[in-house]
Amino acid sequence: MRDLQVESRAQDDWYAIIDLVTQSVDSPHSKRAYSRALLDFLDWYEANGRPGFSKATINAYREFMLQNGKSRASINQALSAIRRLATEAADNGLVSPVLAYGVERVRGVKQEGVRAGNWLDKEAAEKLVNTPVYRWQRKEISALKAVRDQAVLAVMVGTGLRRAEVASLTWEMIQQRDGRWAIIDLIGKRARVRSVGIPPWVKLALDQWARASGVRHGRIFRALNKDGRLAGKVRTKGGRYTDGNLTPQAIYNIVEEHALAAGCVNSRGEVALAAHDLRRTAAALALKGGADLRQIQQMLGHASMTTTERYLEPMRSLQVTASDFIQIELALDGPT
Repeated sequence: MRDLQVESRAQDDWYAIIDLVTQSVDSPHSKRAYSRALLDFLDWYEANGRPGFSKATINAYREFMLQNGKSRASINQALSAIRRLATEAADNGLVSPVLAYGVERVRGVKQEGVRAGNWLDKEAAEKLVNTPVYRWQRKEISALKAVRDQAVLAVMVGTGLRRAEVASLTWEMIQQRDGRWAIIDLIGKRARVRSVGIPPWVKLALDQWARASGVRHGRIFRALNKDGRLAGKVRTKGGRYTDGNLTPQAIYNIVEEHALAAGCVNSRGEVALAAHDLRRTAAALALKGGADLRQIQQMLGHASMTTTERYLEPMRSLQVTASDFIQIELALDGPT
């Protein structure tokens, strides 16, 4: 695959470059998503007789995804992965820089509107944060798990952190500044550093977890064994060793578990709340509580105020809608 426009090498070359692409991103979620997107592209590329790795080919694949009903977000993620594929291939001498440059210039699909997502009001958020304790009272989970999971949910609802950021939190980051507690020098998405204030009720949940676990150094949130005790460094079925800390996927599972128990489900009884929805919830509660846009931007770690405004737009637009001004009186004594 020195120049895919002219010659083709063994299929293994493609997979070698996919490995380079996945190694170039830090997030495990991004690694999985990019790998899946590139494998889908390879299937299409092979099925269409290897038409050549060019801007025209990628534009054709973009149109193929549109015609097959792929979401705009999925298409843009796939194109982002393919652009990285082009860069890595050119850097390793597998395609010409000219072809790679053409692929890198393929435009994504413009998003139409703003996805509303999901978020909780104050009452529902409070119920969710306290659900681990309610479940412990019903003897469904251990006391240590209840205290830990409540602290996890409290941090997510009270500070708007991403699940990967929650997993990476250390006790050393929890410091006092100007007479109040805060998370200091949190490294977030794209290595942006920010500090986030901690509400007193979140600090209380963290203190309860510290007392219950006896851990006050290093990573805050630790894994638990099936018997409810802290897990140490253990070997998994896959042959790897865990460090005893919660992973971003474990954080996701905690949210899903307690959301189901709290009744956050759709009409089919499926969980209707994801970990990222707690980030939206934090933004919504802060907005309703009177925080200004700059404060919310700082809390969420957005590089641009425009991003924060787009994030908050669905919450604002649903507070008072055009339909609220349409007044029709129904005949209530009709047939039932």
